[in-house]
Amino acid sequence: MRLAVRRVLTGLPGGGPVLVACSGGADSLALAAATAFVAPRLGRQAGLVTVDHGLQAGSAERAEAVADWARAEGLDPVEVLPVRVDGRPGGPEAAAREARYEALIAAAHRLDAVGVLLGHTRDEQAETVLLALARGAGPRGLSGMPERRDVDGVPLLRPLLDVPRADTRAACGALGLDPWADPHNADPAYARARVRADALPALVDALGPGVVANLARTAGLLAADNAALDALADAALADARTREGGLSVAGLAELPAAVRTRVLHAWARELGATPAALSHSHVAALDALVTAWRGQGPVHLPGNHQVRRHAGHLLP
Repeated sequence: MRLAVRRVLTGLPGGGPVLVACSGGADSLALAAATAFVAPRLGRQAGLVTVDHGLQAGSAERAEAVADWARAEGLDPVEVLPVRVDGRPGGPEAAAREARYEALIAAAHRLDAVGVLLGHTRDEQAETVLLALARGAGPRGLSGMPERRDVDGVPLLRPLLDVPRADTRAACGALGLDPWADPHNADPAYARARVRADALPALVDALGPGVVANLARTAGLLAADNAALDALADAALADARTREGGLSVAGLAELPAAVRTRVLHAWARELGATPAALSHSHVAALDALVTAWRGQGPVHLPGNHQVRRHAGHLLP
């Protein structure tokens, strides 16, 4: 675990602290402990931020306890980030995740951080792949969580994606740490909790313990394929643009389907389509304007945008 943290920290630029996002659970607590050990030995500044979602009684006290532990370990800066989850669109999981990442990105900017470390493990990557399969997701969804994703200029990094969850629990035990068990992680009302408690253990029983690592490996392979296809799509989008701000139907029609649908997805987002609501059906309808044109009307995109075909172009 310390080697994984060392590898990530070594690859980050200097000039500011690296922050660990820590809930107090075993995974992020083990990550924070490893970072507190490794960072000073690399001459790096490391801090910690913990998000208080305010969804459970005593959440503020737990967040302060995590912050107190971090300060005792020598992490600096250390902050508690209260957020509001109520009133956000989507289910409770999505709303909490959106609020959490907003708070982490804002804290990183405020503290001039060079990156934020997240404690997702190999097991969570396998769970993510299973959930994506259940939703009928394509390669992008099946590629799971990336090791690195830049959001608003802030690198979000996951050093533990190849570390089993059992190792983080063992690390906490060896260090005498008492991690917090979030009751949401065991609540069957949440799909991930059901996958964690039932679906993934059933697969392990049926196919052997290697299934977790194999699912995570599949995500990594697909992520590499996606990166290559996205690069092709970026170039194709530039080539297909027209002076009117649309896209050339003839240029799109020549593209392989895997590239063309990526171009249409990226363009729809450029137009202002709400990313969380932009679905496969929206992209398929845009694709039909190119490949199955029968004079149909405009495609309505989330966020009150629409695209029509006119004179050989797709136009907003």
